[in-house]
Amino acid sequence: MAVLATAFALLAGCSAKKTSFDTQGLRSPEGFCSVKPSQLGLAEKIRNINEGNGCQVPNAWQVRALGSIHFSEPATLTCGMAEPLRNWLEDDVQPTAQRSFGESVVSVDVAAAYACRARNNAWGAKMSEHGFGNAIDIAAFTLESGRRVSVSDGWNGPADEQAFLHRVHDAACGEFRTVLGPAADRHHHDHIHLDLQARANGGSYCR
Repeated sequence: MAVLATAFALLAGCSAKKTSFDTQGLRSPEGFCSVKPSQLGLAEKIRNINEGNGCQVPNAWQVRALGSIHFSEPATLTCGMAEPLRNWLEDDVQPTAQRSFGESVVSVDVAAAYACRARNNAWGAKMSEHGFGNAIDIAAFTLESGRRVSVSDGWNGPADEQAFLHRVHDAACGEFRTVLGPAADRHHHDHIHLDLQARANGGSYCR
């Protein structure tokens, strides 16, 4: 009976510590960045994040704009996200917008940046890269004229919007190596997800 009581106590203890995600085997890419985000746009250093459950951003920044493109809301990101994100926005998004619409993008709608959660908010899943500040979700692009090109409406919408969204999605694979859009699964039907995870092992996952 004593053995059974001990076993139940151990199981109860494990259950109490269970979180909604499993961080085992998943490591955040190095926090190194060659350029401070404040040199690339409107950004300020904020207190580093460590929620004590695996979610942490060791070099956290609040970013409001990169290059010539403003964000719909401040995005909390790790320092290393700023340069690839700025490069994609300026070197891929802006030229593609000019070819597709004859005008520039002035802002993007940020659907998510840092968020302490599991992948796809699924109970028991591995930590999302959002939990490390290594990811950002873009839901729409606003042009100089005020026209808003949303992923949810444009991915299979007007021809010029389809061409623009598919091209910027594909181009992001060069900078981020992990890119998910509406063709990936139902969880990404209304945004383009960009993260740094595949860079850690030199791989690529673009859908």
